[in-house]
Amino acid sequence: MPKIAAVLFDLDGTLLDSALDFHFVINQMLRQRGRQNLVLENLKHYVSNGARAMVSYAFDIDDKHPQFESLKTEFLQQYLQHLNVKSVLYPGVSQLIDFLHSHSIPWGVVTNKPALYTDLIMRHQQLSDRAAAVICPDHVSKTKPDPEPLFLACQQMQVEAKYCCYVGDHIRDIQAGNSAGMKTIGCNYGYLNKNEQSSSWGADFTVEHPRQIIDIITRLNNH
Repeated sequence: MPKIAAVLFDLDGTLLDSALDFHFVINQMLRQRGRQNLVLENLKHYVSNGARAMVSYAFDIDDKHPQFESLKTEFLQQYLQHLNVKSVLYPGVSQLIDFLHSHSIPWGVVTNKPALYTDLIMRHQQLSDRAAAVICPDHVSKTKPDPEPLFLACQQMQVEAKYCCYVGDHIRDIQAGNSAGMKTIGCNYGYLNKNEQSSSWGADFTVEHPRQIIDIITRLNNH
């Protein structure tokens, strides 16, 4: 068996550039309340930490604030209507997926994004029929950085974790992959936290572009 027999990806910030849709929804909510728009580049630092982090940043409140839960609910409801408006696959992702298919390497998605949103995005991006596994928080008892969802994906793909690679743009992705005994790849092009260095995550590799993942897999499997 090749050293990399299957590849798993995080979704937002790894396969999908979803920040523009989050940005639209947040700014729409701010304008409705007479507040100034947020700069896209600033919001990107919070995307990988989910809705709670984005709402907290945008409205400058913590999750104990009395309005927090209603704002988060509104944000998620609005996002459901806009999640496929401007989101796109990162440049090079289509070529990467084509490479995996051409080499009979199954791939899947392991995300902390709920299935309600993930399934709509995967269908819209025409990835649903190509992915061998799609694991969301709905499917497990523990989410990343726990390795449970990665092990479930491996089970569905019928590949041992040690022959799998996990790719993500957040330290919890690398922690999950390392805990599962996988090779790990950190994405510098994704939604890193402000002032964060991916070199500190403990990944086996880091990339600046999705196409570099092709070179890593090729090198590992030909070594």
